Amino acid sequence: MKINLVAVGTKMPTWVTQGFEEYSKRLPRECQLQLIEVAPAKRGKNAQPEQWKKDEATRILNLIPDNHLVIALEVTGKSWSTEVLSDNMQGWLSDGRDVSLLVGGPDGLDGSCLQRADQKWSLSAMTLPHPLVRIVLAEQIYRGWTILQNHPYHRS
Repeated sequence: MKINLVAVGTKMPTWVTQGFEEYSKRLPRECQLQLIEVAPAKRGKNAQPEQWKKDEATRILNLIPDNHLVIALEVTGKSWSTEVLSDNMQGWLSDGRDVSLLVGGPDGLDGSCLQRADQKWSLSAMTLPHPLVRIVLAEQIYRGWTILQNHPYHRS
């Protein structure tokens, strides 16, 4: 299974790249995690958040193969424990499809991305900085994988 983290934002600080890579490199071939960065919309003086989200959504949706299971990271989504994430990952493996996780830009995901999503997942009711979300997702996917493998990394 391949998991694509499709995230709006480029030119992340070194610590973000290193954090993401630290966990993604720990995953085996059976559960590859790949980051796909999407350039944010050009923001000008005249605020047009809805148009910016639409521009970003066009680029995001063009990167998702038709056969992928799509999960939108959305504050109004369902909250998962690490164990539930691991169970979901087992389901993804059994399903045989690759997965795309969508992380929007500063204004969130456009409705078209939410409509394309098969599931909506909330990491937290708190607003998290988008660079940090990349690291949290990578670590949680690694942790979920270790649960499936009965590895001692996760202690419940």
